[in-house]
Amino acid sequence: MVIEANVQEARSHLSRLLDQAMAGDDVVIVRSGRQLVRLVPVDLAPRRRKLGTAKGDFVVPDDFDDPLPEEILAGFER
Repeated sequence: MVIEANVQEARSHLSRLLDQAMAGDDVVIVRSGRQLVRLVPVDLAPRRRKLGTAKGDFVVPDDFDDPLPEEILAGFER
């Protein structure tokens, strides 16, 4: 559900609008009928990345840091 509130309503009822955004409603603040901002909840606990999930998907070649061929280098100098 999209809830639109003008700036004055947002000032007066910010707490209620925050509760509605936290509950999953789409809360948009408007001025002169033009949408300005959207209230969205922030993840309370950032998700920790699990290291190593792409292991084996890519192998760094042995020549990874070798100099580039002349024809490729020439393309950078145009």
